[in-house]
Amino acid sequence: MRVHVVSDVHGNADALKRAGDGADALVVLGDLLDFVDYHDHDKGIMGVLFGAEKVGEFARLRREGTRDETVAYSRTLWATLDDPAAAVDEAIREQYSTLFASMTAPTYAIPGNVDAPSAWPDFAGEGVHLVDGEVVSIGGLRFGFAGGAVLPDGVLPRPRKGAAWRPYLRAREEFDAAVSLLEEVDVLCTHIPPAVPELTYDVVARRAELGSKALLDLIQRQRPRWSVFGHVHQPLAVRRRVGHTECRNVGHFKETGQPYVLRW
Repeated sequence: MRVHVVSDVHGNADALKRAGDGADALVVLGDLLDFVDYHDHDKGIMGVLFGAEKVGEFARLRREGTRDETVAYSRTLWATLDDPAAAVDEAIREQYSTLFASMTAPTYAIPGNVDAPSAWPDFAGEGVHLVDGEVVSIGGLRFGFAGGAVLPDGVLPRPRKGAAWRPYLRAREEFDAAVSLLEEVDVLCTHIPPAVPELTYDVVARRAELGSKALLDLIQRQRPRWSVFGHVHQPLAVRRRVGHTECRNVGHFKETGQPYVLRW
């Protein structure tokens, strides 16, 4: 059996078309959307809406400025649109139309934080299975899936009036409850990593992303063969072994264009 796994696609539809070549199944671990393209500023949703020069300034502030400066500049951009939410929705749907059509192998998909999962049923055709929160048998192994990313402790998801975009961020209690339903898992498939420092630290951003203690607890308790995930684009370590389990960051697919291969 051969399963290809990708994460952090971020609009790379051309590579996604090839990701299932030679595979019995394709597993997609989220972040399909290219919202801010930090390499090609004219691409991505913000590039389409605001142009390369303004996205370049936004990217500079993300690298060099403070959070308040970045938020303030972002608000000036969104204020130039008559209906920001409608503009973002149109751009999201255009990307999803192309991306879901690129999943040609039998596919099992969950959303990342840079996704709009409520729109997925409109685009997932025959052969694309939306499996967030489910355990599915593939080739005789049990694959457990949990999508999205977690909010910092104490932060609750709150609707923001007039917000054009809301990432798929889940309260930790909600995410942990979803993980607790994954039983007898052979392959743990998530967007975010387990809470292992080497796997959560991004060496370019120079900060630790939020991992999940619930995922680490599941790995230590159930001892799956593999834990596969993405989210951290430039991790300090792409793999670590936790007891019996091989933990592997399968991204950053937008840049590598290469799926991670599971064989058994």
